[in-house]
Amino acid sequence: MRFHTSFAMSVQHLLLVLIVGSLAACSSSDKQDVTFIDKDTPSSTAHLPSGMVADTHPLPAPVRRDKSHWQPVRWASLPGLAQDDVLQAWQAWLQSCQNPPAAFVKLCPEIRRLQGAQPAQIWHWLQTRMQPYRVQALDGQTKGMLTAYYEPYLTARRQPNAQFRYPLYSTPPALVDNQKTRWFTRRQIDTLAQAQAALRGRELAWLSDPVEALILHIQGSGRLLITEPDGRQRQVRMAFAATNNQTYGSVGKWLLDRGLVRDATWPGISAWVRANPHRVQEMLWSNPRYVFFKEEPLEGTAAQFGPRGAQGVPLTAGRSIAVDRASIPYGTPVWLHSPGPTQQLSRMAVAQDTGSAIVGAVRADYFMGWGAEAGDIAGRTKQDLYLWVLWPKGTAVP
Repeated sequence: MRFHTSFAMSVQHLLLVLIVGSLAACSSSDKQDVTFIDKDTPSSTAHLPSGMVADTHPLPAPVRRDKSHWQPVRWASLPGLAQDDVLQAWQAWLQSCQNPPAAFVKLCPEIRRLQGAQPAQIWHWLQTRMQPYRVQALDGQTKGMLTAYYEPYLTARRQPNAQFRYPLYSTPPALVDNQKTRWFTRRQIDTLAQAQAALRGRELAWLSDPVEALILHIQGSGRLLITEPDGRQRQVRMAFAATNNQTYGSVGKWLLDRGLVRDATWPGISAWVRANPHRVQEMLWSNPRYVFFKEEPLEGTAAQFGPRGAQGVPLTAGRSIAVDRASIPYGTPVWLHSPGPTQQLSRMAVAQDTGSAIVGAVRADYFMGWGAEAGDIAGRTKQDLYLWVLWPKGTAVP
């Protein structure tokens, strides 16, 4: 994968992604719910892709999970089914087969054999082997929220200087020994000698802007063009390793709650940052959560995929989502429908990740990929969402 030509994303762009993205995690839409035709009636072939046929078999029983109900539906009720490029989705499913959940272990040999098959063959296999279920909240609500995330490109140095003085750390010993330990807050890490002593020698790289560091923490991983001490430059990935187990705080909500901006549009936020540079650090400290990283090489096939998600497999741009695992298990293929306004999506994806703000039955964070363009779209994505899980027929749901 060719590296992006512009590494130095401006503070303005980064803050736009940060504020809009973080507000997406705490906002909700007041639009009316959408009704889909998914009753227990035989499906027609009008909305089915080539390879599928009208389904007249009895539907299975509904499923109840900790945070969601799964309601069985016909394939023809999935909006936009015939328009999706199923071959793209297959790449994400192949990644899941590196570490499949128990329900999919027996299917993975078949999934691998279908790599490179014609779309009609794959659609036929899906209809034969998988049952779609509409996901809804325990109160029956089918509408949820879609946000998006990405891997930023940043410039970094291996050693600090007057410009590059904001570190990215590997996991401190206290969290290596016990990852559930509640460690120092972001502010304490920046100010307390005890915290800084515990992190001394664990600096992986140095950035030129604290806002860039926070962006990397919120996104969970990123790609760096790093300058080594001898002047060589190379590409590496800073992948998520651990957190300090403090509560996540939205900096956008912090600004709104204090009346520092009237709304979360970029003009108001940008004006506030320009007018109040002395308060930017205070804004950053409003998020107590701190992320620690591990460095990974970024070459060959690794550059063609995203970081490893919570399932333990590489994410696929446009086909991997983060979910609440109490609603949808990792490794589950899903059909997602989101009518916009930023992105109009009706496609298959795979639940391969999670996040602290990804909570709820019908909730997903859509992995956009990497670079400035992906970040711009991710930062503006906050829209209605409908989900259907695709579960192996005759297999118990955990």
